[in-house]
Amino acid sequence: MNGIEARLERIGTDGRIVNIPMDHGITIGATDGLKEIESTIDAVTRGGADSVLTQKGLSPRVHPNKNGAGYIIHLNASTVLGEADPNDKRMTGTVKEAVRRGADAVSIHLNVGSLQEGDQINNLAEVTETAAEYGMPVLAMTYARGPGVDEHDPEALGHAVRLGEEAGADVVKTAWSGDAESFEHVVESTAKPVIVAGGSPEGDRAQLEQVRGAIDAGAAGVSMGRSVFQHEDPEGMTRAVASIVHDDATVDEALSAGEL
Repeated sequence: MNGIEARLERIGTDGRIVNIPMDHGITIGATDGLKEIESTIDAVTRGGADSVLTQKGLSPRVHPNKNGAGYIIHLNASTVLGEADPNDKRMTGTVKEAVRRGADAVSIHLNVGSLQEGDQINNLAEVTETAAEYGMPVLAMTYARGPGVDEHDPEALGHAVRLGEEAGADVVKTAWSGDAESFEHVVESTAKPVIVAGGSPEGDRAQLEQVRGAIDAGAAGVSMGRSVFQHEDPEGMTRAVASIVHDDATVDEALSAGEL
């Protein structure tokens, strides 16, 4: 087993991944669930999250509270306040910094179809090259976003995840296409594990139905942020999601598991 394989086991379980990204503070500020991020990290990892994800500066607040879960450091960002295009993600960290800060993997966001696509592809290529030298897995968050691009079109999403694989990523994350049948095309577009973003379904049942649909379509798991860390019961919501991803629970069983 090489370093990448060993570290992939730290951010997932038996090839399945429940990841809770909490890098949103750099984008939208210290919103609910992120002000006291220590308690949120403790809750979601007690609930069964395989890994959490933040920007590098929060690493001292992550390690004491993650209950043995894996840790991913995100390497780029933008803010909602800046005058630039929000699709223009700028580098905020490096693979070497992530190694020094105790990460098990790194992640980087790409908006495929955006005006900044070229720069972001270059950034991903550089990250995967350096990460391979350190045996560090790379999660590429490949979204279909830009002028005239439908963010939920399965063809565009399939193209996005394939780009992630071809540029050297080990795991790819993308948006939900709307139903399990169309998401099968997305999953089949790459040989790498595909995990689905949470999006913004209304209500716990709708959110869990999306998770169930993604797993039915062949996804390897989920990377769900605000729908978990802003939930009134982050631990319960994580437990419900994990029951689907890891235990193949139905939506009703998941709601019961999370006591939602």
